[in-house]
Amino acid sequence: MKPTDSQSAGRRGTGKAQGPQAPSAWVARFAALVAPGAPVLDLACGGGRHTRLFLERGHPVLAVDRDLSRLAAPEGDPHLEVLACDLETGQGEAGSLPAFFQRRFGAIVVTNYLHRPLFGPIAEALAPGGVLIYETFAQGNERFGKPSNPHFLLYDGELLEAFQDRLTIVAYENVIVEKPAPAAVQRLCAQAQEASTEASSKRPEKA
Repeated sequence: MKPTDSQSAGRRGTGKAQGPQAPSAWVARFAALVAPGAPVLDLACGGGRHTRLFLERGHPVLAVDRDLSRLAAPEGDPHLEVLACDLETGQGEAGSLPAFFQRRFGAIVVTNYLHRPLFGPIAEALAPGGVLIYETFAQGNERFGKPSNPHFLLYDGELLEAFQDRLTIVAYENVIVEKPAPAAVQRLCAQAQEASTEASSKRPEKA
C-alpha cells in the first residue's frame, strides 16, 4: 500500500550539537555533473554539508530549511543565500508553493527529506540540463531506527517512478548503506532535458 502523499520524512539525529558532517558519497559522486557556476538549491539543507560542498566547487547556493539553527556555512559568503521556510506550508499560506520554486537551478540536492507533493515542483525548478541528486530513507529502514513510520519511507521503486517520466535518469539505487549509519535508502541522479536537444531516454547507470 502506498503512503499518503501528504507525509514528510523525519530526520535522523539526537538533537544534540554535532560537528559538520561530510557530504553524502552519492551527492559527491555526481557533483561534477553540475555545470560550472550554475546555481544550486540545497533543499532541506539541515547542517549544510552539501551547501558547503557546492560553495567550495564555486557554485552560488540557496540553502533552505524550516530551521536554520543547525546550518554550518561560511558567514558573509556572497555566493550563499539562506532562507527559513516550512517546505510543507509554503511561506505562510497553507498549501502554497514556496516562491523560490519559480527560479531555475543548475542542480537541486535533497537528502534525508521526503515530501511527496514537491516531486513535480522539484523537477520543474531545474534549468535545462540541470541535475537532481536525491537520497532519502526507504522501506526497510525500520530495522535500523528512525524514520520507521512507513508513511515517511519511500516504497519500493518510488523515487525512480516519481522522476523517470519527468527527467532523464542517470543513476538509481535502492540499497542498504553502512555509513554514516546503517540505513535503507533510495537514491537517484537525474537530469533535465537540454534546451537545444530532443528528449532521449537513458538506462540507469549500474552502480
